[in-house]
Amino acid sequence: MKILITGASGLIGRRLTETLLSQSHQITVLTRAPERAAKILGPKVDLWPSLKDKTSLDGFDAVINLAGEPIADKRWTKEQKQKLCDSRWQMTEKLAQLINASQQPPAVFISGSAVGYYGDQGQAVVAEDEPPNKQFTWQLCARWEALALAAESDKTRVCLLRTGVVLAEKGGALAKMVLPFRAGLGGPLGEGQQYMPWIHIDDMVNGIIFLLNHETLNGPFNMVAPYPIRNDQFSALLGELLHRPSFMRVPAGVVRLLMGESAVLVLGGQRAIPQRLEDAGFEFKYSELKPALEDVLDK
Repeated sequence: MKILITGASGLIGRRLTETLLSQSHQITVLTRAPERAAKILGPKVDLWPSLKDKTSLDGFDAVINLAGEPIADKRWTKEQKQKLCDSRWQMTEKLAQLINASQQPPAVFISGSAVGYYGDQGQAVVAEDEPPNKQFTWQLCARWEALALAAESDKTRVCLLRTGVVLAEKGGALAKMVLPFRAGLGGPLGEGQQYMPWIHIDDMVNGIIFLLNHETLNGPFNMVAPYPIRNDQFSALLGELLHRPSFMRVPAGVVRLLMGESAVLVLGGQRAIPQRLEDAGFEFKYSELKPALEDVLDK
């Protein structure tokens, strides 16, 4: 296939691009930093610095949209919230417009979202049809998804990636979680009962390729492992695997003081399950957290 990817230099995008290239697909990457992208992704990808001179996406078989400002890196000021939204909404809207302007549009548009779509769901099991709690993360994701769905037609199907915490050997959320544990300061956040939907990077990439190749699939998919785990369980297992203590509980008030409104990302949670992926026949390599963590921590 000839595939256009945005966000290819990110945690998921790097591994996805590498895998697709190994399968002999032709990859074009949209990036604002072509020199950096070339160093990260190698010489086999074509690089587009912008979409300004593009009038259609004719010639592409698929578009995979992973672009977006990291959601947990900074406090959610009014300005940062707008940046989080704009970095997702503007790109998605432009891609949908170009797909709609194409005479022979891409057969599939796979676009990012997050389990944050559902808001904090407490202990409820969350499949793709669960009604959301209308918090900021829902506002962000709902608009993001609506803009992507504008590209849907009888020629183009749209798949939405409601992604959980991606576990990988370098970067991402796990790298931040490991630091206090290695210093002997790890432990649950708040009460520790909040669920953490997670997915191994290999399953994330394989899941995207599964959606790419199955022509009957469309709509939202929870990109999470089948067995979400509570924060206190995750902390205990991470401490065990790192041979470090895991009893330094951080009170919810301290987390809110440090993170502000964005504390909902770690004090809230979703007991999300990959109902639609599994119904479609996708098989996870890492269904359980322990082997998933053992794999990424050993690398």
